[in-house]
Amino acid sequence: MGVTNSNKVISQDRINCEGSLRVTLALTAAPDILTNPTDIVLVLDRSGSMTGAPLANMKLGAKTFIDIIDEATDGTQDGQIGSGSRIGIVSFADTAVENTQLITSVDTLKNVVDSLTAGGSTNHADAFTKATQLLDSSSGNAKVIVMFTDGNTTTGAPPAPVAAAARAQGIIIYCIGLIGSDGLDISALNNWATDPDASHVAVTPDAADLEDLFAELAANISKPGATNIEINEMVSSDFVITSIQSPSKGSAAMLDNRSLKWTISELGVTGSESAVLDFFVRHVGQNPGTKLVNQSITYSDTEGNVVSFPAPTVAVECDVVVQPEACPTPVDLEVEGCADAVLVDLGDTYLESQGRIIQMDVTIKNVCPGKRVALAAILTEVDQDGMEYQRGMKAMTIPAHSFPSCRDVLVRCIKFVVPEDLNLSQNAGKTMCVKRNFKARFIAHNIDTDYRCCESVLTL
Repeated sequence: MGVTNSNKVISQDRINCEGSLRVTLALTAAPDILTNPTDIVLVLDRSGSMTGAPLANMKLGAKTFIDIIDEATDGTQDGQIGSGSRIGIVSFADTAVENTQLITSVDTLKNVVDSLTAGGSTNHADAFTKATQLLDSSSGNAKVIVMFTDGNTTTGAPPAPVAAAARAQGIIIYCIGLIGSDGLDISALNNWATDPDASHVAVTPDAADLEDLFAELAANISKPGATNIEINEMVSSDFVITSIQSPSKGSAAMLDNRSLKWTISELGVTGSESAVLDFFVRHVGQNPGTKLVNQSITYSDTEGNVVSFPAPTVAVECDVVVQPEACPTPVDLEVEGCADAVLVDLGDTYLESQGRIIQMDVTIKNVCPGKRVALAAILTEVDQDGMEYQRGMKAMTIPAHSFPSCRDVLVRCIKFVVPEDLNLSQNAGKTMCVKRNFKARFIAHNIDTDYRCCESVLTL
């Protein structure tokens, strides 16, 4: 089945201009056998050459195989083959015997394996015949034969046509070979097995390795969802990654302030399994609008799963910013490298007042589109007795905006130059750094309205 689900979600669909949000990447993988029930026939060689350690090690391997399939089909070794899959056993020497039907009881299967004894010749053709007959052609389950043998065919019909007929029915054939006392025709195993040989044939000269071979084959049949996963995420240029939480599976690291890498060694190997990664991003762009959070995201794994993630968008709301008063224009000047005295004429400047500069920002709330706003700023100074003195007033026009709905408008850098000409402080005249108390007031109203006087019509 491989990767069964991939998702990318964000914690909110609307943020302000400097807002942050959580991004969640999620991935689910499952063995193929979970959603594609499989009937498996273990075909086990019990000919005379298997006497002793080879037979003992084959039994260990076969039982390990059964345990792995047990866990792969329902996520736990509970003694039952789950999700609609079944296992049957055929053993062979001079002839083949159907030791069990296709069943789900792990204990029954293991007891049959333990009861096998070695003796006789090697009849591969009859083994393939009995295994094919055991697989019910009317069943919708996938069908697999796992043939184990330690020698050449010594009796019976040629096995190659029987194996070919089984493959023609859609049966997948795996072959495990042990190079025993009778030798082993590896080319025959390749001929019997489903192509490609590299993933359907395994051979060992050592009976002690049989358990590992059976385990590897069981994992291959259950088809782990994904291994060696690598996900590379890059957020768009209007965002930066501020932090990454530890993922539920694997590890993740920031590559720079816009990209990260998430790696998972395996996912969904023995059962359906999910992995989640949360990270946080902040908007650093200057413009509002609906924006893609990620610029790109790539996925790769050993199994070649093709995975795509959604591309969520977030609505970014940035205040309209108006600066009614421009900063003074700077004058550029240069100093030559060896000059130790420089005379520069910067032209004229005008003394506004001696005193302090107060710079204020104000946000006008709920300004509707297409409406200019008149804004007045009034500044007063308060003496120690609570009396207020006018310090200045500024009136300005805030240009209309064209956003589709009413929004806030930020007016920045409203400056007042306050002279040191009133004796309003107890410490006045002692120092220029005394504390001074001011009050600021703002008045705003729409300039543009749809109001019209009633046009009177005189009738006689």
